[in-house]
Amino acid sequence: MKIAVVTDDGRTISAHFGRAGKYAVVTVDDGKIVNRELLDKVGHREFSSKRHDGDHHHHDERGRGFGTHAAEKHKRMFANILDCDYVLARGMGRGAYIGLEQNGLKPIITDIEDIETAVKAVIDGSIIDHTEKLH
Repeated sequence: MKIAVVTDDGRTISAHFGRAGKYAVVTVDDGKIVNRELLDKVGHREFSSKRHDGDHHHHDERGRGFGTHAAEKHKRMFANILDCDYVLARGMGRGAYIGLEQNGLKPIITDIEDIETAVKAVIDGSIIDHTEKLH
């Protein structure tokens, strides 16, 4: 099993999926962590520096994080982790959450800040998905 965790420092889980600059990818085999790697992650900072046409301001009835423009952003954000099973963050937009699910990943919004502790909670099945924190 592979778990991608959004992070900026490699030790703690970022508070917001879109703003994080890295993924800590943890590989688990037989209930034990067997590998860790830190991957770059495309995020809002890359998108905000690019000029967009007027399309990105179109309001989708489902809320923020939906529509063609958002789907393109999410596709780029997800590219490095499509081989993972889970994605952990401490906050996320509903559009990203659904996009991850549509790509076969299980997003989990956790209140655990420490990566190691959260990964162990996924392994032992005690992690709680706080979907009430979706925006």
